[in-house]
Amino acid sequence: MSTQDKVLILHGWGGSDAPHWQAELAASIAKEYGTVSFPLLDNCHFPSKNRWVRQLKEILENFKPDTVVCHSLANTLWFWLCNEPNAQELTVVKKLFLVSPPSLTTDVDTIKTFFPCTLPEDLNAKEIQMIVSDNDPYIKVEEAQMMAEHYDI
Repeated sequence: MSTQDKVLILHGWGGSDAPHWQAELAASIAKEYGTVSFPLLDNCHFPSKNRWVRQLKEILENFKPDTVVCHSLANTLWFWLCNEPNAQELTVVKKLFLVSPPSLTTDVDTIKTFFPCTLPEDLNAKEIQMIVSDNDPYIKVEEAQMMAEHYDI
């Protein structure tokens, strides 16, 4: 990633204020004179899929990122965006990082509008990396492996 790249960092359910790694990443990119956007998505503790998708479309239209870093529920948000009929028109990014995506069938009541979710055919990114943990309470390693195989990442 060069300092010329515009990086969009998308938090998950509940946000990612400092000292969360996403806040540290945003600060580090800015410190190196990179261009970063780390927006607070609407009502992050009680999110609505439709509101978040609308907000993400506005962010993409205005910021036009080269790299997107999704954490937790933001991965599912990206999947919903990519499942839209005109997704290719919205954006295609150079790099997409999927960090700790939750299970596609997560059943937490507070975030139920996001699930179940279908994996999109295309993630609108030229390069994709997925980062997961083997002790993540929101996804089993086998499902994360299935996602990675689906996209050959």
